[in-house]
Amino acid sequence: MNETKFSKPVARLYRDNDMQFLVLQFIGWFSLSLITYFSLTLWYNQQSFNYIAHPLIQSLIGIIVSWPLRPIFHRIWNKNILLRLTLALLAVLVCSVLWTVMRMAVFMWMTGETGLWDDFGGWLFASIMIFLCWAAFYHGIKYYQLLQSEHATLLTIEAENKEEQLKRSRAETIAQEAQLKMLRYQLNPHFLFNTLNAIASLVEGKRSANANTMIVQLSNFLRYSLENDPVRRVSLSQEVEALRLYLNIEQTRFGERLELNFDIEEAAYEVKVPSLLLQPLVENSIKYAIAPMEKGGEISILAKLDGDYLVIEVSDTGPGVLMSKDDKASGVGIGLKNTIDRLDTFYGDQYVFQLGTSELGGLRIFIRLPLEKQSAENRAEQHLSESNDNQ
Repeated sequence: MNETKFSKPVARLYRDNDMQFLVLQFIGWFSLSLITYFSLTLWYNQQSFNYIAHPLIQSLIGIIVSWPLRPIFHRIWNKNILLRLTLALLAVLVCSVLWTVMRMAVFMWMTGETGLWDDFGGWLFASIMIFLCWAAFYHGIKYYQLLQSEHATLLTIEAENKEEQLKRSRAETIAQEAQLKMLRYQLNPHFLFNTLNAIASLVEGKRSANANTMIVQLSNFLRYSLENDPVRRVSLSQEVEALRLYLNIEQTRFGERLELNFDIEEAAYEVKVPSLLLQPLVENSIKYAIAPMEKGGEISILAKLDGDYLVIEVSDTGPGVLMSKDDKASGVGIGLKNTIDRLDTFYGDQYVFQLGTSELGGLRIFIRLPLEKQSAENRAEQHLSESNDNQ
């Protein structure tokens, strides 16, 4: 009986996005109150009622100020990525300024302290970081809901087509497409949050020219990512071009700290590979081999034909890690796990994915893809495309 009483509200919360938003708003902002109390109020031994009450009041103000962000983000969700990013950052900045002014004014009114406006920049910086986190959580939850929706669609399609033997192959094809789209959706927020943080750092450092350049480069890369069908393969030449769009962003961020070395055999350029195969591998190297190192490092990308196989290697000068496709639980990021899952979906057990130590002293990612398997699946993709066109 108790289980029934509790299960209905939980089920309602799971289905009702408005209720989820309300609950997360209160949990998030009043968690900030606790953090503020323990890190500032308690640390500076400000135990009077006014000092203790202020974190709660500023969180209540934060709930009110941040409330319009949800309809704003919802309204601009389907707009051009550059316009969407610009409007999102502008909304975050406006809310940050408004919240900073209000909570400083309330603090001085409650405590009687004066002269805090000289420290407005420090308060504003903290506000910007908090609202950027708010925006990141919102987009993360939104993409997670897309993943759940794709997964639910996949399960529904599989259940409906089990009884229809003649449509089984069609159901498997749709299931594969949904799986690949889910894996691709995982890359978007992961990459987007990292780039937004980099842009925020440039804005904070008053490097507006570099920030504008990075926004344009981010727009170019995401436009390619969103316009490209995640189910179809692209030539290695197109994949390298997409990788360079991503690396333009990172070179704006790291400058001379990022050294690149491309060694790609001419015959390999025409081979078809899964779209956005290289980007998460290089992003992994940047995260562990470039960003933590004061002097930066080097990333090397090699591709060549080896008999009936395409061999791809990505090497860096970082600390390295050892893992194979049969050991997915080792300490690696979402990018490498995502790549392994996508290769599993495309090639089954007909490919090789290995991690080892490179000649540069860091991580070496070795991938071998079968050309024969690839050619057969390309013909199947072409047949499916022709069938859809005829319909």
